[in-house]
Amino acid sequence: MTRVLVAAGSNVEPRAHLTRALDALARHYPGLVRSTAWRNRAVGFEGEDFINLVVGFDTDDDVHAVIARLHAAEALCGRARDAPKWAPRAMDLDILLYGDRVCDQPGLVLPRPDLLRRAYMLGPAAEIAPDTLHPVLGVTLADLWRNFAQAEHPLVAEHLDWASPGRMR
Repeated sequence: MTRVLVAAGSNVEPRAHLTRALDALARHYPGLVRSTAWRNRAVGFEGEDFINLVVGFDTDDDVHAVIARLHAAEALCGRARDAPKWAPRAMDLDILLYGDRVCDQPGLVLPRPDLLRRAYMLGPAAEIAPDTLHPVLGVTLADLWRNFAQAEHPLVAEHLDWASPGRMR
């Protein structure tokens, strides 16, 4: 089994789309846990605030099968694959970590570099998988979050009606 952490975010009907995407993922990954949901400003463009969270699950699926599941969940929320990168999103699902896999190829960079730059990725990932080691740095997500400039990246907790936040065992 491989532990997978996925960032989920939306700024177009975010509560409805996050719920839809989480339902779709939980049907295939029954042990799925989620972090607290956080509101933060759009990054890279002017737009409505995003609601972001991180989900984690263990799977025997290879990374490309996981990506296909993520794309299918995005499509359920109305996301077009050819949508501009820096624009409003009905749903954005990105693999942050796929076990200890490290790769840099077109369309797949692991671990996701944004994990170390975005509070709305690192904080929630550390919440649900604090003891998970970053496969390049060899440091736990909890330690990375503790040393992150949190005050410079404010997040506001948001209620989301979908299973309580949890921690991966």
